[in-house]
Amino acid sequence: METQSGLIRIGKILTMMVIVFIFAPIVISILGSFSPAWHKGLLDGFTLQWYIAVLEDYGHTIGLTLLIAIVCVLINLALGTLAGYALARYHFRGAKFIEEIMLLPLAVPGIAVALALIQTYPLIRGSWYFILIGHVVFTFPFMVNSMLSGMRSLRLVHLEEAAASLGAGWWFRFTQVILPNVWRSLINGMLLVFTISVGEFNLSFFLTTPLTMTLPVGLFESYASLRLEIASAYTIIFFLLIIPSLIAMQYLSGEEPFLRGNV
Repeated sequence: METQSGLIRIGKILTMMVIVFIFAPIVISILGSFSPAWHKGLLDGFTLQWYIAVLEDYGHTIGLTLLIAIVCVLINLALGTLAGYALARYHFRGAKFIEEIMLLPLAVPGIAVALALIQTYPLIRGSWYFILIGHVVFTFPFMVNSMLSGMRSLRLVHLEEAAASLGAGWWFRFTQVILPNVWRSLINGMLLVFTISVGEFNLSFFLTTPLTMTLPVGLFESYASLRLEIASAYTIIFFLLIIPSLIAMQYLSGEEPFLRGNV
């Protein structure tokens, strides 16, 4: 019994060490974003000038990133739900092959996908639509897989046959019978697409231009130019955009939010 208590105590200590190791950079970044001089921390005073500088110099990246992420979610909502339904409902030849092909954007390096898009759509190179296409290509498998996992847990054939026997058409069956039964997977897929789109860097780095810069690329630029105070403030703004969707996904998964913990 004493040995078990000792192991539990050691496990708690190791867990706390890991937590400190992970969150220490975040805490340092937060303190640096409010300090007039990053290397001195709050000992040199408290200021919001770096957040103002972020909004002035990189405010357009935040708005563009949110616009791309929202449109990306809407496109995935329209196409991903239909693709997930088709793959889950109809057992046609080549369905497994299609599922594997859709995973290629995740397996191929972002630079390769970006170069392929640059060669395919050169006429819209300077438009934010170009970045949107890349984000849709990259996030589409996540939406489809989320819908597939939800729909495969249902007895789609029986549900549709029951609804059809009552005179329901296909669109009514899809929107009023199928989707309400997989709403968790639907919302979870949308939040996952939004989160990935907002934080996507590798692909965006090769697709953006100075006039169509996304938030992660702007964050990289601020760090590369050694503007550490601005980069720290930029990082906190990035966290504020990402964390709410992560908490929402945790709610939908049926787990207790990490801010409340388990009793």
